[in-house]
Amino acid sequence: MYLARVIGTVVATKKAQDMDGHKLLVVEPVDKAGKQNGEPHVAIDVAQAGEGDLVTCVGSREAALATQPSFIPVDAAIIGIVDSADFSGPTG
Repeated sequence: MYLARVIGTVVATKKAQDMDGHKLLVVEPVDKAGKQNGEPHVAIDVAQAGEGDLVTCVGSREAALATQPSFIPVDAAIIGIVDSADFSGPTG
């Protein structure tokens, strides 16, 4: 799981079967300071996020499983919208 910021949307008139009704968003992975920490990529949105939101994402098989009951061929999924994050623990 990783943090990302929603930076855009994707419009696709043709999608894989079972993707109808799922929004595609462009996310940019971020570190705990909110700075870019990876390349922007497309993620399927199961949390109803919006542009500018800080979100939690999963990749690989977990992303495909996040769209249950259907197994959709995706590499990344937005699974939550972050309200706040505290990094002041022992490693922060």
